[in-house]
Amino acid sequence: MKKYLRLFWTMFKIGLFTFGGGYAMIALFENEFVENRRFLDKDEFLDVVAIAESTPGPIAINMATYIGYKQLGFFGSAFATLGVVLPSFIIIYVISLFLDAFLSLTLVEYAFRGIQVCVIYLIFSAGLKMLRQIPKNVLSMTIVSAVSVCMILLSLFAVKFSTVFYILICGVIGLAVHLVRRLSTRKEETK
Repeated sequence: MKKYLRLFWTMFKIGLFTFGGGYAMIALFENEFVENRRFLDKDEFLDVVAIAESTPGPIAINMATYIGYKQLGFFGSAFATLGVVLPSFIIIYVISLFLDAFLSLTLVEYAFRGIQVCVIYLIFSAGLKMLRQIPKNVLSMTIVSAVSVCMILLSLFAVKFSTVFYILICGVIGLAVHLVRRLSTRKEETK
C-alpha cells in the first residue's frame, strides 16, 4: 500500500503544481520519472509522450495512467490517474464556489499573467528536451523541420490546422519509411 500512496502523492504534486495543462506537465513527468527515479529511460519516455498524445483523452492523464500501470499494474494506474486529476478537480470546485469574486481580484489577474509565462517556459522546455533526445537522422530532422515550418506558416496566415493531423501525417510517414526499410532488408536477405 505504501508504494501506491507514494505514486499517488507524486502524481498529486505534479497535478497540483503544474498550470497550463498536460503539455506543461511533460517536463515534470520527465524530471520525476526519468531523471530522479530513473523509472523510464529517455527513449521510452519519448514513446510514452507520443502514445499519450495520440490516444484519446488529456495527455497528462494518459501519461499518468501508463506510468502507474507500468510501475504497479492496474491499481497503480488507478492511483496515478486519480492523483494527477484530483488537484485540478479540487481547485476548480473551490474556484467555482467563488468565481465572480475570485476573477474580479486584481491580484488574481496578475497571478494568472505570471502563470502564463511559466506555462510557456514549461512547454518550451519540454519541447527542447524532447528535441535533443530524438535520433539525429535524416527522417527525424526532416519531419521536425517540415512540421515546424508548417506550424509557423499556418499560424502566420491564420490557417486552422489541428495538431491531430500533424500527428497522423507524421505517424503515417514514419510507418511508411519503416515498411520500406523492412522490405528492402528482406530483399537483401533473399539475395
